[in-house]
Amino acid sequence: MDQLGNLSESIRGEFEQINDARDLAYQQSRNLISLCARSIRAVHREEWETAESLIAQAQEATEAMVAGVRDYPALYYAGYTQDAVKEFVEANLTYALVRNRPLPTPIELGAESNTWLNGLAEAATELRRRILDIIRHGHSDEVERLLDAMDNIYSALVTFDFNDSITGGLRRRTDTVRAVLERTRGDVTTSLRQAQLEEALEALEARLGKAEG
Repeated sequence: MDQLGNLSESIRGEFEQINDARDLAYQQSRNLISLCARSIRAVHREEWETAESLIAQAQEATEAMVAGVRDYPALYYAGYTQDAVKEFVEANLTYALVRNRPLPTPIELGAESNTWLNGLAEAATELRRRILDIIRHGHSDEVERLLDAMDNIYSALVTFDFNDSITGGLRRRTDTVRAVLERTRGDVTTSLRQAQLEEALEALEARLGKAEG
């Protein structure tokens, strides 16, 4: 029975370490998600220096969180841990897509491949907000570039036809990207037709003005 007591204490100590790591990772994940949300908001406001600073802070927070759970696979692959890393991926990819920069790879971001893909899907949906912000002030080539980026992302994501246990629920996010892409394409088409109509009316007014003169 002495052996049982010693084993119990050893296991209890192990569980306490895991529990402490879990509590810390949960707190870190909430802070990380907040940093990423703020960085994406800064991107949409074109506050580039703020966005870059927040992304740098998010990278430090990600590295600290992952380091704390790396030795505990159950915690590392837990939903709240990978969701927070996904938000970090989304923030980085949103910044890169909006600024027309190369996309950071999963290795560069320290993310699992399926987490990176899910972050990419969410970054694609963020482009809708960027596009709508632009077309409020008139149609532009930047809108076409961002719409093409959304289309290319969807075309890539839809090829990953694997079970959700492998992709981390990518299929549902891919369906969301498709729906957002279709709505955005419709908005862009309407914006383009309106811009063409306005140009035609302006040209007509100019011709009528010359004729009257």
